[in-house]
This record gives sequence, C-alpha cells and structure tokens, in this order.
Amino acid sequence: MHCPYCRHKDTRVVDSRLAGDGEQVRRRRQCPECGERFTTHEVPDLVMPRVVKADGRREPFDQAKLRAGLRRALEKRPVATEVVEAVVQRLCKRVASRGEREVAAATIGEYVMEALREIDGVAYVRFASVYRRFEDVGAFRRVIEGLEQDRQEREADGS
Repeated sequence: MHCPYCRHKDTRVVDSRLAGDGEQVRRRRQCPECGERFTTHEVPDLVMPRVVKADGRREPFDQAKLRAGLRRALEKRPVATEVVEAVVQRLCKRVASRGEREVAAATIGEYVMEALREIDGVAYVRFASVYRRFEDVGAFRRVIEGLEQDRQEREADGS
C-alpha cells in the first residue's frame, strides 16, 4: 500500500486486529521512507448477485434499497438504528452466501419479512401488506392472527 503522506510504494504492517464486530480488520501501518503511521480498514468485497424482478428485469443488488425498505417498514417504531444495520448486514450475508449469480426479488422479500417478523410485528404487517399486495381486510386479519399464534407459542415455550 502506498504511503498517504509521501506516496512511497510500500508500507509495513505494525499491528492488526479485528474491528467492527469481526467484520473488518484494522491495520496500523508505517512507512519505511518517512516514518509516518496510519490506519487502514479491510473489509471483504462480497460479489452480490443480480436481482431478478417479478417482470424479469435484472438489476444489481442494492444494499441502500434494502435499508430503505426496512426503515420505511420500521418508521416510528421503537427499533434502534443499530438493529436495522445489523439486519441489513445479516440479510446481505444471507443473499451473498447463496453463491448464485442471480436471486429472485421475491426471495429477498421473504428474507426481509422473516427478519421483520422477529424484530417488530407492526413493521412486519406493514411490509407484508405492501409486499404481498393485500387486497382486503381478511388478508390483514390472517397475518395478524399468525403473529398472535406465534406469540402465544413463544410464551408457551418460555413457561
């Protein structure tokens, strides 16, 4: 790596440690030419698949779009920004780990619904209503009844 101070062509790693919940490596480097030290952060460069939309169009996976959809569903809900970021990272890993060149938008939507179901029922219903294009009140009722049944099962398991 070039030195950012004197542009010398090589630098030496002085210290390495994990950072960002183990998702990146923090390295302290020193330039043998000018002696200056600086820090770099390495993160994996994941090759994300292309997203195949319902109409057959293909577009690059967009983490910002995923984040925006989650934030829209979680708007005015008591969910910390850190939780949203953790979900975004987890979903990106899940999509990348499929090892496929393309993934259906519907699959990503299902992953988002699973994540929202775990963290906030209201956000889950919001997202599901748009994603599944609810046509009537009965569709809302069925989703809410499913959430209620899940809650009761969790309470029974916890007793």
